Amino acid sequence: MAPPRTGRTMNRIHQTTKRYFPANPPDAPPADKRALVVLGASTVLLTLFHYYGRTRFYREHRADWGLDAMFPDWVQGILPYGWWGMASLLFRVLIPCAIIFLWLKEKPSDWGLSFKGQLKQGGPYLAMFAFMLPILYLVSLTPGFQKTYPFYKPAMQGGAVYWSYTFFYVMQFIGVEFFFRGFMTFGLFKRLGYYSLWIMCIPYVMIHFGKPMSETLGALVAGLLLGAMALKSRSIWWGVALHCAVAITMDFLSMWARFQGSFGDFVKQLFLGA
Repeated sequence: MAPPRTGRTMNRIHQTTKRYFPANPPDAPPADKRALVVLGASTVLLTLFHYYGRTRFYREHRADWGLDAMFPDWVQGILPYGWWGMASLLFRVLIPCAIIFLWLKEKPSDWGLSFKGQLKQGGPYLAMFAFMLPILYLVSLTPGFQKTYPFYKPAMQGGAVYWSYTFFYVMQFIGVEFFFRGFMTFGLFKRLGYYSLWIMCIPYVMIHFGKPMSETLGALVAGLLLGAMALKSRSIWWGVALHCAVAITMDFLSMWARFQGSFGDFVKQLFLGA
């Protein structure tokens, strides 16, 4: 019986690789379909998101699309972040899930999307958040931090502007956590073990380039910890919650540090608007 088409394709790729590239060292792990698909798809999807998924792409094409005229002024400023959040779900969640289900014939829930048994897994994540709070507060007092956060400066008006922006911000983090801690980490762990964490952290740290250096270096530590904890708990969802909590706290502290008035007035503006 003839081998499946996918098997024949992989065999041709393997033979071509042997012909034009150096042979693997004797002790190197053999390549397999799962690892090759994850590495190849990750490279393509990271590239597509960089060029088509960020706020800059929307801003460069907003005049051509004419979407702004459909919304009031305060919504127009948030639309690039809506594009960013939805693109993150597309390139970092929906397409990877389609690859897992349709190509690799596996269940996305086995790649970190399961909720089963997760209530009892929250302790380490809550401890991490408590540990980070005083560090975030101290960092929030620095000019570089206040200049960076929130990304959308009108969010400081609070009310609908702040909460709409935060909604898309959270949407973006769901994409980040599944792509790096789910698709890449779970996808490579079976073949590469804990080396998968270091491989995942290379592009994860790189997407932080341009932010304060302390945050970029911290992304390496956070990426390794969140990846290891996702593997242990078999789920990314507590990592999503922690990542969102830290990001929202960073915005909160940065805005509070620049607010002229009492803390009560600040909270009132945050919830009700200026």
